[in-house]
Amino acid sequence: MDGTEIQHRISELVQQEQSLRDAPAGDHPEERLERLRRVEEQLDQCWDLLRQRRARAHAGEDPDEAEVRPAPEVEGYRQ
Repeated sequence: MDGTEIQHRISELVQQEQSLRDAPAGDHPEERLERLRRVEEQLDQCWDLLRQRRARAHAGEDPDEAEVRPAPEVEGYRQ
């Protein structure tokens, strides 16, 4: 994915996240919360990939060599 595709995917995921947050609890709140958790993980992975691409480009390296990192790795970052 190039930067534009990643940004488009981020926009899609943000819309999904907002829909899940705005949805009434309904009959299966655990299922909704699990879906929300997965969307948040995917968002974090996309943001991480975009940052990797930008860092590589800034360093004069090929941004296409950036790779999606596993969710546990991305979720474990300290900020």
